[in-house]
Amino acid sequence: MRRKIPSHSALLAFEAAARHGSFARAADELVLTEGAVSRQIGRLEAFLGVLLFERIGNRVRLLPNGARYAAQVRETLDRLERDSQYLMGQPSDGASLDIAVLPTFATRWLIPRLKGFQERHPNITVHLAERMEPFVLPGSGFDAAIHFEHPAWTGMRTHRLLHEVLVPVCHPALIEDQDRAMALDALPRLHRRQNPDAWQLYAEESGITLNNPAIGARYDLHAMLIEAALAGLGVALVPRLYVEEDLASGRLIAPWPEGQSISKTFCLILPEPIRLSEGPMQLFAEWIVQEATKHT
Repeated sequence: MRRKIPSHSALLAFEAAARHGSFARAADELVLTEGAVSRQIGRLEAFLGVLLFERIGNRVRLLPNGARYAAQVRETLDRLERDSQYLMGQPSDGASLDIAVLPTFATRWLIPRLKGFQERHPNITVHLAERMEPFVLPGSGFDAAIHFEHPAWTGMRTHRLLHEVLVPVCHPALIEDQDRAMALDALPRLHRRQNPDAWQLYAEESGITLNNPAIGARYDLHAMLIEAALAGLGVALVPRLYVEEDLASGRLIAPWPEGQSISKTFCLILPEPIRLSEGPMQLFAEWIVQEATKHT
């Protein structure tokens, strides 16, 4: 069945005229005559059966229907341009993958290791996009996701990668010579906004007394918590796998016990089994599973 879609030229003329509020200025941008822009918009209105502009003498005014449609058309044209530029940037003899990933996992664990994948498979380009919440993978435009285990992934193929173990860390200067267990209650504590009860659970598990576990600054991402800890702003309860290099270098210290009861598991989520994900996706899946095995 033939799609009922206006011509590309008409949509470009309409979007420019709506944005400028003027047929003349739209004509200048598109290197057309004002009459040509007017005719394109007239054809678009006839196609839709809806007036988009009110003509008052030599002036035009965008009508409410036109304003709503202009916003939708602009979003569609922007997305089409992005997708076209994305495709134009693909190597002719290569392949690409689009992976949705938790932001701090990407910056602190995955990206530092991607060079190994790139060296092994130079013709495969891996594109990463941030996704904080689970989503419907089929039809999303992503080849895979790296996220926590979650019921939302039911029906997908999940491959466990790493176990998240939270550990309190801080800048060495924050401790000095105080008793470390006692110091934790006296030190400023940093929180991840999505886990407001993490310190309370940690105190119950570790047996360390925290008189007011909820007090302290809140941040959206573990990456923010880590930077705040590095800046000496307080003690952050973060996954150990994100701060191993900082701990090894002495930029951060972890003098308190790890927390086990508030941990999660990172997974690779695929729409089908690895053995059926032929080509680039199979190669990436096998590589990241191997990398995770090295870490355990």
